[in-house]
Amino acid sequence: MFLLYRTPSGMQLAQQQALRDVSLSIDEVFRSSDPLNLLQQAWEKGEASAEESTHLLAPVGSQEVWAAGVTYYRSRTARMEESEQAGGDRFYDLVYDAERPELFFKATARRIQNPGDPVGIRCDSTWNVPEPELTLAINREGQVFGATVGNDMSSRSIEGENPLYLPQAKVYSGSASLGPCLLVGSLPGPESEISLRISRGGEEAFRGTTTLSQLKRSYEELAGFLFRENDFPDGALLMTGTGIVPNHPFTLQADDIIRISISGIGTLENTVAMASDIPPSGQR
Repeated sequence: MFLLYRTPSGMQLAQQQALRDVSLSIDEVFRSSDPLNLLQQAWEKGEASAEESTHLLAPVGSQEVWAAGVTYYRSRTARMEESEQAGGDRFYDLVYDAERPELFFKATARRIQNPGDPVGIRCDSTWNVPEPELTLAINREGQVFGATVGNDMSSRSIEGENPLYLPQAKVYSGSASLGPCLLVGSLPGPESEISLRISRGGEEAFRGTTTLSQLKRSYEELAGFLFRENDFPDGALLMTGTGIVPNHPFTLQADDIIRISISGIGTLENTVAMASDIPPSGQR
């Protein structure tokens, strides 16, 4: 098992408290038919890192990022509540039990925020929440080989107004973050905990936890539907849905701090900013 970190100066691999600098790219890992073996070879050729990088980049290269919805019962209930007035609640009830999962495009690599970068909330949404999600790393052959922590930011008032507004509620500046690393060689099991903490003005504004035992669909099932009649030559990342949804009327505010932790992977931390204040990706 390895933890793969992407830094401005290159890649670092961690294993059993040891850290090494390795010569490979994140795209090489996703394009490999055997990512674990590739990392083992890189580890053997690597050199001990002088220090742990304090600036981490999201573990994504040329990959598209997709997301699954309504994969936890809590998410089903929350989506039905937010869309009931618009008459869209029935759709979420149906997809929870359907054979085919809800999958949607979330972001290209350039739209993903790094650990420590701000994530955005829309000025035209009155109800904004983070969605903590285990995110699967899938190679070009459709094999799930690793996982990271994901934050699928969501404008719930927009999606609740009409389910057809989903792309606007989900895809905008600063709407996703990944990190702090990529776990390869061992995937989190059902007992693994996902926790969400939101701080505001130095005090805790929200705390929630769930476990992966509440995830309705298997990793392989979700990856299989994503790759069905589709191809990803650079592999893909797939957010698996959320089991933690803050109750209304809680909504994020600028300068809130979001911390999402998953057992065995680590903690992804981001501050909150207005989406319009987040610099374009080419200027970061």
